[in-house]
Amino acid sequence: MNTLFVIAGAAIGAPARYALDQYLRRFTTKPLGTFTVNILGSFLIGLTFKSSEQVRDLIAIGFAGAFTTWSTFILDLYLAYELRRYKDLIINVSASLIFGLLAAWCGLQLVN
Repeated sequence: MNTLFVIAGAAIGAPARYALDQYLRRFTTKPLGTFTVNILGSFLIGLTFKSSEQVRDLIAIGFAGAFTTWSTFILDLYLAYELRRYKDLIINVSASLIFGLLAAWCGLQLVN
């Protein structure tokens, strides 16, 4: 039964990531979509940390697992490096780590 929760969450998470990324691309050439989904996903994982197993399977593993994207984040970093946009690369890495950790912490604090 837990597999169905993961599948349902992933079926919503992946299209949500795509839609949010496509929407944000209309306003900037920066990888803001990837950044946004990874921060929101970090928050959701923190928020569901102490939830029931079914909620974690649906939201943290299924939805957030499909919604967030490590591979695109790494590609964005590589492309910034290749284009010699070192400032953008450093900002993306730093902001993603800082805000991702902060978002997860905020989610955890809300449920504690």
